[in-house]
Amino acid sequence: MNTDDLNFAYRVRHALNEKLDDLPASTTDRLAAARKAALARKKAHVPVRVTQSELATAGAGGFLSSPFSWLGRMRVAVPMLILVAGMVGVYQYEEQQRIAELAELDAAVLSDELPLSAYLDHGFNAYLENREQ
Repeated sequence: MNTDDLNFAYRVRHALNEKLDDLPASTTDRLAAARKAALARKKAHVPVRVTQSELATAGAGGFLSSPFSWLGRMRVAVPMLILVAGMVGVYQYEEQQRIAELAELDAAVLSDELPLSAYLDHGFNAYLENREQ
C-alpha cells in the first residue's frame, strides 16, 4: 500500500467519523456488534496497523524495497516484450511476402517470351503493370 492509498484511507475514515454522531443508536449498536464479530474472526498473525518503517520503505520506492517489487515491474515489461516480439514477427512476415511477390514477378518475366525491345524500353515497368491487370 503506497502513501497515496494510505492518505485516501485516512480521508475516508475522517469523513465517515464526522457523521458518526448523527447516526441513530440502533445503527451504532449494529455496527459495534459487527465490529466485534469481525475482530473475533480476525486471524492472529495479520497485523492491524502499518508501522512507520513500512511507511518509510513504501515511500522509498527502491527496486529492492519489498520482496515482490520486481513483480510489479514485470507486469509492465512482459507485455512490452510481447508487443515488440509481435511487431518483429509482423515485419518479418511482410518482408517474406514482399520477397515472394518479387520472386514471382521475376519468374514470370524469365519464363515468358517477351520481345527484346520490351527489356530495353524505359516503360517496361508500365508494361508489366498493364499486363498484370
